[in-house]
Amino acid sequence: MKKFISILSAAVMFAGILTGCNSSGSSQKNKDGKLSIVTTIFPQYDFVRQIAGDNVDITMLLSPGAESHSYEPTPQDIIKIQESDLFIYVGGEGDVWVDTIVDSMNKPLNTLTLMDCVDVVEEEHVEGMQEEEHEDGDKHDHDEEKEEAELDEHVWTSPKNAIKMVKCISDELCSIDAKNADEYKSNTEKYVSELEELDKKFEQIVSDGKRDTIIFADRFPLRYFADAYKLSYFAAFPGCSSDTEPSASTIAFLIDKIKEEKIPVVFNIEFSNKKVSDTISKSTGAKMLEFHSCHNVSSDDFKNGVTYLDLMNKNAVALNEALN
Repeated sequence: MKKFISILSAAVMFAGILTGCNSSGSSQKNKDGKLSIVTTIFPQYDFVRQIAGDNVDITMLLSPGAESHSYEPTPQDIIKIQESDLFIYVGGEGDVWVDTIVDSMNKPLNTLTLMDCVDVVEEEHVEGMQEEEHEDGDKHDHDEEKEEAELDEHVWTSPKNAIKMVKCISDELCSIDAKNADEYKSNTEKYVSELEELDKKFEQIVSDGKRDTIIFADRFPLRYFADAYKLSYFAAFPGCSSDTEPSASTIAFLIDKIKEEKIPVVFNIEFSNKKVSDTISKSTGAKMLEFHSCHNVSSDDFKNGVTYLDLMNKNAVALNEALN
């Protein structure tokens, strides 16, 4: 992490030089008169798109199809952030680099942190979940390290949280662009109504389900989703785990759990290599299905304008199958 911060500091200095060389007393942004909004990942990119429409220029820093946990800002990214009217990021351990950029600014940077819009919880380690190896090569007991647990950053995975975040973003856009505030408010009201319908759909699926347990043969970045709908879950890894290969004991635990509770579906998340879910599926007969965390989307989906609602409605179909 220290090495990355040092590299980032150098990149910030380089970006500052580039910005200075290209500046003639006015910003290079907004040649079309629109606000410049920069977001780190897909959820807030799509939330802004639904609220603001064509009134703003939106940039998503994470490239479509890229792994979000390995993202590192480029000097060009830093320039975009510095020249933006609003920078929206998630917050938490994954976005510690933002502080370096903000501290380097010679002017105030207008920011919004999604984790400030909702109640946050700590990342959770449930029974059977793979223990993470630390730099010393040892596996550590998570109960002993409970005090050091990180806050779970995946706040957007709950539609209930999405509603709160959309309202926060809308308020911020109305504040910095008063002339379009009425349109933002109208779009927000319509979008929140759609999110509320999505929320009701998930509530109904869980209420009508024969079971309330889901199995992920993958990372589990869906703590907020599970909490929102009172679902129990078992998974190979926590949400931000850097591990990709679970131990034999973790796989055996998930296989036994599926057999014991006769669970019909084993989930993997987007961009998964599906090795673990395939192994578990073959051992149990459980059907492999994707549950999209909405962290990021493929290049094709991005080009085709797929939305958070599109992805979550597909998740609703998959969840219905898993609980029945």
